[in-house]
Amino acid sequence: MLIIPMTQLSSNPTHVWHGGCSCGVYNVGLFRYVITLFEEAKKSFRVAGRKNGCQTRSEKSNSKIKEPLLVQENQGQSQIQSNNGGLKMVLLSTFVAVCGSFEFGSCAGFSSPAQYGIMDELGLSYSQYSVFGPIFSIGAMIGAISSGWIADYIGRKGAMRIASMVCIAGWMTVYLSFGSVSLDSGRFLLGYGIGVLSYVVPVFIAEITPKNQRGTLATANQLFIVTGLFVAFVVGASVTWRTLALTGILPCMVLLLGLLFIPESPRWLARAGYEREFKAELQKLRGVEADISEEEAEIQEYIVTHKLLPKVGIMDLLDRQNIRPIIVGVGLMVFQQFGGYNGIVFYANQIFESAGVPPNLGSILYSSLQVIVTLLGASLIDRLGRRPLLMVNTVSACGLLLGCLLTGTSFFLKIEIVKQAHQLVPDLVPILAVTGIMVHIGFYSVGLGPIPWVIMSEIFPLHVKAIGGSVVTLANWFGAWAVSYTFNFLMNWSSHGTFFGYAFVCAAAVVFIIMEVPETKGSTLEEIQASMNG
Repeated sequence: MLIIPMTQLSSNPTHVWHGGCSCGVYNVGLFRYVITLFEEAKKSFRVAGRKNGCQTRSEKSNSKIKEPLLVQENQGQSQIQSNNGGLKMVLLSTFVAVCGSFEFGSCAGFSSPAQYGIMDELGLSYSQYSVFGPIFSIGAMIGAISSGWIADYIGRKGAMRIASMVCIAGWMTVYLSFGSVSLDSGRFLLGYGIGVLSYVVPVFIAEITPKNQRGTLATANQLFIVTGLFVAFVVGASVTWRTLALTGILPCMVLLLGLLFIPESPRWLARAGYEREFKAELQKLRGVEADISEEEAEIQEYIVTHKLLPKVGIMDLLDRQNIRPIIVGVGLMVFQQFGGYNGIVFYANQIFESAGVPPNLGSILYSSLQVIVTLLGASLIDRLGRRPLLMVNTVSACGLLLGCLLTGTSFFLKIEIVKQAHQLVPDLVPILAVTGIMVHIGFYSVGLGPIPWVIMSEIFPLHVKAIGGSVVTLANWFGAWAVSYTFNFLMNWSSHGTFFGYAFVCAAAVVFIIMEVPETKGSTLEEIQASMNG
């Protein structure tokens, strides 16, 4: 069988692997290549027909045609096999890493379906249960502070391994709880493990992935978070809260097992001085026969530059060359959290019940939409770039702003219905509430949910990545704690005022994204970080 060389089919070899619109490029190239072969064959036969006595010359001519083709066929075959092998390893490594993201979603989604079961069985009040949700974020903040140091000291895989074991201990503590102290202790351990995973998973994926696939694969982090959230809501609707806690152990076990079969981050190995392992793992990720010399040289050059730089302390983040990545990273996380997302996730059942919607139905609907929209965002992120997808969430009357306004309006109308003795249409309240939550979650999932984590993993120089990434992750979890802790109190104060306040934050996010967020599509990590200082 003839193996068509990739270089003959398209000027961009990546078209072969992307499907969709790329298929047209592949077919056109194949058609042109076959026509070329046919024309060459016709010329050869004409020469042979006119000059019967010139067989030797004809054979030489044929050999000149065939030999390059055979060489090209062999080269094309080895390149395809090489790319296949490297792509498979990148995909396997990404899948293993995002099991930590799935665990993130399982932990975040646990509190909503388990709320009434825990309160009834353990006799907790609303104020006591309000501690159970936010203490997860406190643990995550501490995990975030230590995440960069752990990931730098024992490697990306080592950090994921420790975080998984901590999460398993947390789930077992929750499962065996018979009081608020042990319940909160288990939730705190879960938060710590997730705080580490929330930093190391996107960084690991960004460091192992080729630049033309980094955005799409990095978005798998958010996709698996929302998938874990969806599974927690679906399973939680039909099992007890203790059984739901046991299901949270499964992704940790898959992650621990999978880490035995995937390579370490080549960039971390290079920085740690493991020269031989660095080359071997990079080759494994790009394919056995792939030419890694250019990428290897880029990484090595960057590492040499990094070693010449001074050690970075917390105050060094305020220096001119580091301040913009900090502003962009922290700013995106602030707007991501203070748009109200974690309040909705932790207390979804309570929100839907307050609006007159069956709580389990509402939670399953919005979490399933979140999976679908995040999957759509993953397919678009490297085609459109990061900034356009971020803007989708906040521009004009769309996205998070619209979702918060609709939800706030639904609660406002509920108050007015009571005041005016049902003169307004009561059926409009649950419709607006469900629509607002669905719009909010949908636009969050395609932009402000995944993209800040992708950008955070790209914008910091290697010598600043540990402390800078920890600060950004800490800001994220502080925002999650603040929103989840205050949500119940704000809802009791003014349900519609709560969501109108979130709407104001979303409007401010529009200005920030336009002014500060860079485009990182199609650039190497080194190019992105250089441009941040430009």
